[in-house]
Amino acid sequence: MMENRKVSRCLIVFLTMITMFGTQKAIAQDDESVFATLKTVVIDAGHGGKDPGCHGGHAQEKTVCLTMALMLGEQIKKDYPSINVIYTRDTDVFVELNERAKIANRNNADLFICIHANAASAAAYGTETYVLGLHRTQSQQAVAARENATIHLEDDGGKKYEDFNMTPDAIIARQIQLSVFLDQSISFADKIQAEFTSLGRYDRGVKQAGFIVLYKTTMPSVLIETGFLTNPKEEKYLSDSITQRQMANAMFTAFKKYKNELEGVEGQVETNNTERNVNHESIDSIQIPVDPIQVVEKKDVVIFKVQVETATSPIALTDRKFKGYSVSEYVHGGLYKYTFGTFENDVQGATVFQRKLREQGYPHAFVVAFLNGERINLQKAIILAEK
Repeated sequence: MMENRKVSRCLIVFLTMITMFGTQKAIAQDDESVFATLKTVVIDAGHGGKDPGCHGGHAQEKTVCLTMALMLGEQIKKDYPSINVIYTRDTDVFVELNERAKIANRNNADLFICIHANAASAAAYGTETYVLGLHRTQSQQAVAARENATIHLEDDGGKKYEDFNMTPDAIIARQIQLSVFLDQSISFADKIQAEFTSLGRYDRGVKQAGFIVLYKTTMPSVLIETGFLTNPKEEKYLSDSITQRQMANAMFTAFKKYKNELEGVEGQVETNNTERNVNHESIDSIQIPVDPIQVVEKKDVVIFKVQVETATSPIALTDRKFKGYSVSEYVHGGLYKYTFGTFENDVQGATVFQRKLREQGYPHAFVVAFLNGERINLQKAIILAEK
């Protein structure tokens, strides 16, 4: 899926941008936040107010998107009352693209869900979900251009974006910078498309394009195109309250599966941490840029690891499922969780390692972070590591 580019060129751009990232996201201050993997969700209903978005014979994008966004938020609140659900808008008002991203960033969101409807010929149909990246087709570029065109309705006519760098190199650098979040974005997008398919919707796939709102957010983020209002059948589908509820329910099911996968188990609050490390030897069967040697963890140093297994009872650290790798075990909420690798202040190395592990039979491997023996929120960990 990803476009191939020379790594050295990307890293130069990446290093110039990393300072910007460190200042974009404030660190959550309450102690509870360091234990919750998914604490705050921002739901962004596209367009609004003087910006109607695309339209069909009667339905407007801003209206159908807001309805589904509110339905999704209500379902999350109902099933997960501890999760903070924030809307970029909950009425028919205009919100600038820049402000939508700022709402997510300043609230330390763990997930950003942007809901839109599409436009093309009357024959076009189906759903597609986007993550940040380089477009591969003219149609993907057209979708991003149409959604980004909202800036021209802003008070300054979009002047604030004149120096905004959306060149291919800048987008690639941003992907590297937020690579751990990009993996999570793709995982969530895959689940959304799978749930839409279960409703009988045509799957146009998970795609990438240069959406301003995705570029500016600093957490896992997706932009969902729920269907084509320019197709009369899809316009009717997206305008009906029953099928709108079905779409919102499909998004919620994808959210639930994503949350469960991210946290390792449904409905568990991660507290009461303990950890034990054994078999302190290097993992050398996978070629990665940083040698993940198990070491005694240093005080106030952020440690990134890759979690591969969760269980209700202890698993022998020599179990075949660990394939001979060095294993760390930690306990959260009475559950036993198992990790490979130790990366000091190095989320990039952990992310590369995660991808290798997925290729070698651990499809649900994901990066976790620790500080002074306690598991902490991943976004917070990245900021602390950069300091």
